[in-house]
Amino acid sequence: MGSFGNLILNENMKIFRRPRTWIMLAILALISLLMPVLLREGMGTMGVSFWQAAVTTIQIVFFLNTIFCVVIAAEAVAGEFTWGTIKLLLIRPWSRSKILASKYLTVIIFSILSTLLVIVMATGMSYMLFSHDTLDAQPGSSSSAANSLALWGYLYVDLFITLAIAFMVSSVFRSGALAIGLSLFIMFSQSIFSLIFNPVRYEWAKYVLFNNMDLSKYMNSTADLGLMGGPSAGMSLGFSVAVLAVYYVIFMVISWVVFNKRDVAG
Repeated sequence: MGSFGNLILNENMKIFRRPRTWIMLAILALISLLMPVLLREGMGTMGVSFWQAAVTTIQIVFFLNTIFCVVIAAEAVAGEFTWGTIKLLLIRPWSRSKILASKYLTVIIFSILSTLLVIVMATGMSYMLFSHDTLDAQPGSSSSAANSLALWGYLYVDLFITLAIAFMVSSVFRSGALAIGLSLFIMFSQSIFSLIFNPVRYEWAKYVLFNNMDLSKYMNSTADLGLMGGPSAGMSLGFSVAVLAVYYVIFMVISWVVFNKRDVAG
């Protein structure tokens, strides 16, 4: 376990040793701090809870957070082939499965850190600029804090699956550009494909990945908390989670099988 921990530490050093990583984190922090200020100037503070401002800010900044995390995931494996360091990595006394697992866990760690950075910065600035009155919904419903945390959790699930796709493409095709391009295409076009392959029109469409990635559509209070909400597509939260779990396992199995079978002699 100690050797695996060192392997994860080594992968983290590869990421955080690059100035680009700190620049991306700095951009996320800066925008997370500026967005509540812009919202205050545009919307004022009357009748606006800091939870509303924080949720709206995070929903907007999360697009950029996803892009940055995808860049990290896309280069996790493909970068080793591009830089010609894959052979040096594979001759070390670690199995290919451990190497791939350490790379994937490092990507997840980075995504968690960047997400927490956005949440802390956006919520802190919103707390200083906007009203502290909570937006309790109907009697018996959860508080604004609980709804906000749930929504942010759903946003991270979307990011989590997107990273799984980017990591799989990086492992299979050894192309960071392809992994980034395909992941961004999925991120920006999933709402369009959800409209085209509507589960209301096509029964089989409820099993399509695009129709299950946005779990926030199952929140009744999303429209009240943020500016970007959507109605339920007629499927339950549990069903969508199960479908995402199946896709996730498929992505991970493909990544592991291809990486372990790949010939890097050439």
